Amino acid sequence: MSALPVITAMGGINAAGRSALHFGYQRLVIDALAESARQETLTSLARLTGQTPDAQLANTLIRALPAEHRLHAAISGTSDIPVTLEMRNMDLPDPLPAGWQVTPIDKRRSKVTLPAGLNLNVPHDAPRRVSAAGQLPDGFDPGALYASRSHPRALQMAIFGISDALGDLGMDWAAVASKVRPDQIAVYASNAMSQMDDYGLGGVMRFPPNGHRITSKQVPLGLGEMTADFLNAYVLHSVGTTGGMLGACATFLYNLEKGVQAIRSGKCRVAIVGTSEAPLVAEIMEGYRAMGALAEDQDLAALDGASQADVRRACRPFSANCGFTMAESAQFTVLMDDTLALELGADILGAVPDVFIHADGAKKSISAPGVGNYLTMGKAAALTRQLIGERGLQQHSFVHAHGTGTPQNRVTESVILDRTAAAFGIENWPIVGIKSYVGHSLGSAGGDQLAATLGSFAHGILPGIRTIDHIADDVHRQHLNFCLEHQQQDDLQASLINSKGFGGNNATAVALSGSVTEAMLRQRHGNKAMSAWQSARDTTLASKAAYRHHCLTEAPAPVYKFNEGVMGDEQVSLTRDAVQLAGGDAMAFDDDAGLREFQLDR
Repeated sequence: MSALPVITAMGGINAAGRSALHFGYQRLVIDALAESARQETLTSLARLTGQTPDAQLANTLIRALPAEHRLHAAISGTSDIPVTLEMRNMDLPDPLPAGWQVTPIDKRRSKVTLPAGLNLNVPHDAPRRVSAAGQLPDGFDPGALYASRSHPRALQMAIFGISDALGDLGMDWAAVASKVRPDQIAVYASNAMSQMDDYGLGGVMRFPPNGHRITSKQVPLGLGEMTADFLNAYVLHSVGTTGGMLGACATFLYNLEKGVQAIRSGKCRVAIVGTSEAPLVAEIMEGYRAMGALAEDQDLAALDGASQADVRRACRPFSANCGFTMAESAQFTVLMDDTLALELGADILGAVPDVFIHADGAKKSISAPGVGNYLTMGKAAALTRQLIGERGLQQHSFVHAHGTGTPQNRVTESVILDRTAAAFGIENWPIVGIKSYVGHSLGSAGGDQLAATLGSFAHGILPGIRTIDHIADDVHRQHLNFCLEHQQQDDLQASLINSKGFGGNNATAVALSGSVTEAMLRQRHGNKAMSAWQSARDTTLASKAAYRHHCLTEAPAPVYKFNEGVMGDEQVSLTRDAVQLAGGDAMAFDDDAGLREFQLDR
């Protein structure tokens, strides 16, 4: 009997903040939340950045003034007296504005003196063609949270992301791992662009021409599957199945499919799935700009008939647009088989019954979209109908669109969604596109979408595409409801999470809500098992409440266990029937029943 892959945790970091406990999702819909939830969201951001929730440089400088001078500065943007204050070096603008006098205090802080009459606002850097990007919250430095030792940024983000997911899990990881054999744990994690900053492959390419020496770390740490390797070696200490799928913008969903199939087949009982993408590197940005993929400032300004680009509205899915907005993100989820989730008292956030992946077939341009997404969307809609019924699909599902903000995507994705809706009798299918908030994090984009989907299941709010005021004329929408504003929608049961990647990498995942998942498990396991699960879950929920308190009151503390628990040959026992690691259960060499018919009679 096939197992149901249950989502028991979600964690990570993107431009909206941390993903655990739906904090990042809440940032997307903050104006639709109750006041207490708004304050929690802002406080969680403050703990990440080390700033007060409303901290920006101009306000910091204004607050350094005596009270009688603050109003003038706030109104005019200039100070009528000199300003002296201490600042973190990472918060100093680059380049420094004329007139700023900076005296180092130590490696992290400096004394800054500004003369009277100087503009307090942060100046723009030198002119650039692309100014918008989905960066992690200002002031958040994942490498400063642990002994990062020249780790590329994507791997620093991965350490934080998996740690956030383990906090959301609400159970000690060692306790979870002790409930299954070591070979029943799997990690599938990677990124689409590898590590292209100076500490990874980017440094390998840039250092020699600039007279710098390449180190022994840069090549291995630059590999795309290193995300999974870091999780295994320094956080989970896992010897289970591992790997990293690459599928351009569908990479997260490719890894998710591996985890789902491993659990459904019984190959593993716990799967950690994720991606960590840090593409905000000058050469990468320029490469995508040269493709015509990014929204350039002059084109954004032209859309509005303005002289200056509105970079806060750079990504405009399904509207008049001119390109996508590059972003960075790390997202991780923990899947368990349904029996184990109930036994451990896991908090059930939802389930992923399947992920469908298809190529485009014959293409003229390798980067152009094609027909593969018809297969992924059609199969995902059919499975959703099978699991929650036709009425559930038609009235209680929604689509998390890829929604990049490019002219090509708005047409090619919308026609597939519209035709899928028509084929399944859906009259007004809600469509959301969160890249309008967090940008396009390439391989991590599907993870951003899954995190937001779980938030919508929990809060019943679909994030509106708030960067647009209309749908473009060439967008297909006869059966679609593009959410331009936040929409309260009770009884959300399922979401189809869609990705369309360069090269013909198409994927659509079916995500089921926690309430639907619980109903399925009750039907399968019975009331007695569900009552026992609810009792066991109380401990998990208490641990998650403690983690929430940590997120709101303390600085982040990632899990990083370097040079701990290292095993050698002497700690391995090997026989013809099994292998056993010191302190662990024996892992038997099971016969593969599916291959017995091919066994030679000798």
